[in-house]
Amino acid sequence: MREIVVAKSAGFCFGVSRSVKMAEELLKDGPAYSLGQLIHNDDVVSKLGAMGLTVIDSPGQLPRGAKVMIRSHGVSKAVCDALAERDAEIIDATCPKVKKIHEIVSKASEKGSFVVIIGMHNHPEVEAVCGWCGDHVLCENVEELGIWWENNPLIHDNAITMVIQTTQTRNNFTECANFLKKRCTNAEIFDTICGATSTRQEEASKLSAKCDAMVVIGGKHSANSVHLAEICREACANVQFINNADELDMDTLKAAHTVGVTAGASAPSWIIKEVSNKMSEEIRNEEIKIDETAVEEKELSFDEMLEESIKPIYNGDKVTGYVVAITGTEISVDIGTKYSGFIPTAEFTDDGAKLEDVIKVGDTIEAVVVRVNDVEGTAMLSKKRLDAAKSWSEVEEAANNGGILEGVVVEENKGGIVVSVKGVRVFVPASQSGLPKDAEMSQLLKQKVRVKIVEFNHSRKRVLGSIRAVVQKERRERAEAIWSEIEEGKKYHGVVKSMTSYGAFVDIGGIDGMVHVSELSWSRVKNPAEVLAVGDEVDVYVISFDKEKRKISLGYKDPDGNPWAKFMSAYEVGSVASVTVVKLMPFGAFAEVLPGVDGLIHISQIANRRIGKPEEVLSVGDVVEAKITAIDEEKQKISLSIRALSEPAPAAAAEEEVSEE
Repeated sequence: MREIVVAKSAGFCFGVSRSVKMAEELLKDGPAYSLGQLIHNDDVVSKLGAMGLTVIDSPGQLPRGAKVMIRSHGVSKAVCDALAERDAEIIDATCPKVKKIHEIVSKASEKGSFVVIIGMHNHPEVEAVCGWCGDHVLCENVEELGIWWENNPLIHDNAITMVIQTTQTRNNFTECANFLKKRCTNAEIFDTICGATSTRQEEASKLSAKCDAMVVIGGKHSANSVHLAEICREACANVQFINNADELDMDTLKAAHTVGVTAGASAPSWIIKEVSNKMSEEIRNEEIKIDETAVEEKELSFDEMLEESIKPIYNGDKVTGYVVAITGTEISVDIGTKYSGFIPTAEFTDDGAKLEDVIKVGDTIEAVVVRVNDVEGTAMLSKKRLDAAKSWSEVEEAANNGGILEGVVVEENKGGIVVSVKGVRVFVPASQSGLPKDAEMSQLLKQKVRVKIVEFNHSRKRVLGSIRAVVQKERRERAEAIWSEIEEGKKYHGVVKSMTSYGAFVDIGGIDGMVHVSELSWSRVKNPAEVLAVGDEVDVYVISFDKEKRKISLGYKDPDGNPWAKFMSAYEVGSVASVTVVKLMPFGAFAEVLPGVDGLIHISQIANRRIGKPEEVLSVGDVVEAKITAIDEEKQKISLSIRALSEPAPAAAAEEEVSEE
């Protein structure tokens, strides 16, 4: 054993530290009680017991009116009520992060939401959470969640709220959250894992990957300590899970070059120090032997002594250095150690890029150590692997918080497409591509798309995404924006989505509005297809809207091209116009005065003789001279007369006088 590395965040978390300090302050005024062990550490509990803190198991054991501490794990509402009935002086040391979960499940239950709790069975924190909600289920992992889901089909359509024990692992949260997201459209998922827990677990994972042995300090009934030990065992075969220095087995550590130390949230710093000191004694003995034999050799070479004092690097370490030389095969990097770092140039040129365009001497670069050669004093580095790890972290974060990422469609395969998101391959099923059913997926190749990560499994290198979810979300947001600012007369640029016999539906950016056939043109239109086609980009304006019914009536014809306005500016009663007969009826003929403006020639005004049908004198398409005899501006109606032009003026005047009588 040559080196001990203690994890930076090992030991008390905020909640535990807070509860212990509260207990110590409380005990200065005399003895008190704790409902259950204050924290999951026998040594700390014994120390507090010696100071006057008595542990009880239930409210019934508390003397009436006594002081009692609620531990950092919290208690149920029923327990709080029972303590109040005994007139207890309550000192609430519940961790604020646990309190937050109580609030979440309580509000969810009030709204009628079914609560899913992910956590350890019989754990005090989880039991307390269960006591603050109505209908709920407790599952320890995704396997239990799956069994419960299959056996309870009546729950599938319910609103569901998911929370997780503060000391659970990130992987467990991700798996359970993704399970519910895929099966429940109205699931509300809260990431209630303590940030300190996540940090501690991440450090333990990284440390155990580069150490020959790991020592995990914590109580066997401490959930976060148990999880730390599990995480360390995934990367390191030699792991000791101990309560204190007395349980440390030094024989199993002698062959280890580097030993890592981490500790659960309920392990005090003095126990961590005792464990470290016990191991340090072994290290000092070995170092004396090594130093005694090395002094004579290294007194003659200060440079060698200095070089030996430099901390070694290990596979998987992240390093930062600067480029000192570039050759055709490798890039030399000074990483500030006795090792000469190098990165193969292929990492920078395998996508066709020119080396001089992407890297130059003097550039600072981050990379990960791939292989160390102690004999040659070299370290092979990889920037690509580090970038890939960062990319996976970003994609995982997006999966956890519902974030949206941008990528490029690089492949079409059976059932969907593959999108490259920061170098991570994300599979998008055809149903989530945003394209209509049976559409060609190839049309998306090489296109930039925005993807929501809906499933993430790093160990299986499996990532699923949805373009459709992004499109729907953005469409909803645009729709809400339109409804919030819509007003009559407002103009929009849209796309024709569908056609009917009575009009066209136009997407104006998240909402479809209808352009009635009568609003397509000032001229007569029999079929909307005469004017528009699906896919046409058009400028429209709002005629009317109903927010409650979510309906919008749009206009397409140009208001400035109103033919009636043109008619009124050019003609008046008594004007003569060349008109075109457009329709014959038993009572007369309709004639176009201007495009979009028709007038009626009554049968009595077609000829200066009596006729039985308009067809006896006129045919559709005839162009005739007619006099405007009346204009109804309100109803936009025009009366025309051919007869008035074929009779003498006095006779016409006399006729008008008779008609007025």
